[in-house]
Formats: sequence, structure tokens, C-alpha cells
Amino acid sequence: MRPDFLVATPSWLSGSARILDLAGHFDEYNDSQSIEAADAKALFCDWRLIGDTILDAMNVFRRESQTPQAR
Repeated sequence: MRPDFLVATPSWLSGSARILDLAGHFDEYNDSQSIEAADAKALFCDWRLIGDTILDAMNVFRRESQTPQAR
């Protein structure tokens, strides 16, 4: 799940049509069943990104610790 899942990703055609849409009829957002569901999705996504960052750091550390250091 992307961190910007609540924001709709419009197509090129829809984006170009927004130039002429002065009243804002094309504004669209991904919605959830409730505020709590949206918060739960956002919280899950935040913790997932934190976990991915920690995993990336562990992989970098593992690679760097196995590579002999030139001194």
C-alpha cells in the first residue's frame, strides 16, 4: 500500500481536463468506510514504511560488514 493511498491518481486526460474545470467537479479522492478505517490504513502504511526502512538498513549493514574495508 502506498503512503498516498487516500489521494486519487488521475490519468493524463483527466489531469488535462482539470485545467478547464474551474468549479472543481473533477476533484476525486479515494475514500474509506469510516474515519477510523482511513486512520487504520494510514497507520498500517506508516508502520510498514518504518519496517521497510529498518529492513533496508539491516541489509546495508549486512553487505557492508561482509565487504572487507580498504585502509
